[in-house]
Amino acid sequence: MEQNPVIWLVIPCYNEEQVLPKTAPQFESIIQTLINERDIAPLSKVLFVNDGSKDATWEIICKLSEKSPIIEGISLSRNRGHQNALLAGLMEAQHKCDATISIDCDGQDDISKITDMIHCYKEGYEVVYGVRNSRDTDTFFKRFSAESFYKLLNALGANVVYNHADYRLMGSKALAGLQEFHEVNLFLRGMVPLVGYPSTTVEYKREERIAGESHYPLTKMLHLAFDGITSLSEKPIHFITGAGLLFSLLGFIGIIWALINVAVQHAVTGWASIICTICFFGGVQLIALGIIGEYIGKIYLEVKHRPRFIVAQRTWDDD
Repeated sequence: MEQNPVIWLVIPCYNEEQVLPKTAPQFESIIQTLINERDIAPLSKVLFVNDGSKDATWEIICKLSEKSPIIEGISLSRNRGHQNALLAGLMEAQHKCDATISIDCDGQDDISKITDMIHCYKEGYEVVYGVRNSRDTDTFFKRFSAESFYKLLNALGANVVYNHADYRLMGSKALAGLQEFHEVNLFLRGMVPLVGYPSTTVEYKREERIAGESHYPLTKMLHLAFDGITSLSEKPIHFITGAGLLFSLLGFIGIIWALINVAVQHAVTGWASIICTICFFGGVQLIALGIIGEYIGKIYLEVKHRPRFIVAQRTWDDD
């Protein structure tokens, strides 16, 4: 690129009053350093997105913005979830910069890799994914479940980057492409690769959370995983069809077997096997209906065309 790009860091925040005072100076410092070293343009910013926090997160963002010309913030009208808040920040920054870098507020992502991402962008890469080089800090269960999730998504046909969360650089072309995706059920880790354009990865080590508690317990992680699968792949529906054909075949074989037993006058004793069979097929049917219902529910939400987010406040004046 001929000139230094304008870079906006986009950072979703939900109930981060404990961690913001510690990580905000780090984000401001890295941007200021890159400006001073003339790696990026002076108009570069740090954009915090308040996702309907119930604590003093928005008040802290406003105070940080008053003290520093580098820091800005927007506040959503209510809590919409991490993915929607992140998208809100990306769309807000889209026309104000050459590229965005999304990163979590908790300080776990290595901000020193921002420099590497910018260098990749200058080399012509429109998307740069931050990829964890190890999961040594995770528990066995979390490491096993996360790695299994990525493998499962790829097996189902979803093109996701292994061990990548939401730490990424997106250029203006990629952001414009992402804007063309209008679905309400967001899973940005799977949507961004669908945008296309040249991409690369930057490896980093993920650290422990600096302060506060994680906002992604097991239940939310499972919900995000299921959302990702059903939003990016229709293969579960195909599996249901295949399972239905298989069980129908087994049932047909069972009927023939029963008729043969009747013909040779072999008495069938007990009812346990019948009950077990009924319960098994009943469970399979309920699971199948549940998966189909999940897809129907997503269709129901999509056809409403409700807004994915509403920006209630900004730390700057649009006028």
